[in-house]
Amino acid sequence: MHCGHEQRDVYRVPMRYLAWAYAVAKGLTGTDRHARDQLLRAAQSIPLHIAEGNGKGANADRRRFFEIARGSALDCAAIQDGLAACTAMTVADHAQGKAMSTRIVSMLTKLEQRSLDVREDPIAYGDFDYDNDNDSDKDSG
Repeated sequence: MHCGHEQRDVYRVPMRYLAWAYAVAKGLTGTDRHARDQLLRAAQSIPLHIAEGNGKGANADRRRFFEIARGSALDCAAIQDGLAACTAMTVADHAQGKAMSTRIVSMLTKLEQRSLDVREDPIAYGDFDYDNDNDSDKDSG
């Protein structure tokens, strides 16, 4: 059985990024271990929050989880920058990670901006009193 989020690039790319982060983390030892731990935590957070947000019914809840995932992706980019600045990460690894994290941030930004309303056409259910004041919303005049 597959969940809906597993079929989307917005989830698959962060999973590839997570695999990349684990591969890079193997080379980080000693004084780099704190940055390694931060990178792995932030990289894990991205797909976890995407999956959790995808399961939320309320649009505000979904958007909040996607925003958290986007923040984690930005954290990853900053951690990479720090590792590169301290020459703890190769230029090639930095470029590869930066390309993926930039794509992730871009996808999540677009997802947040898109209308997350998933509503059925009210016509299928007949008249409905949208303001919930127990009176008919039909014009009487």
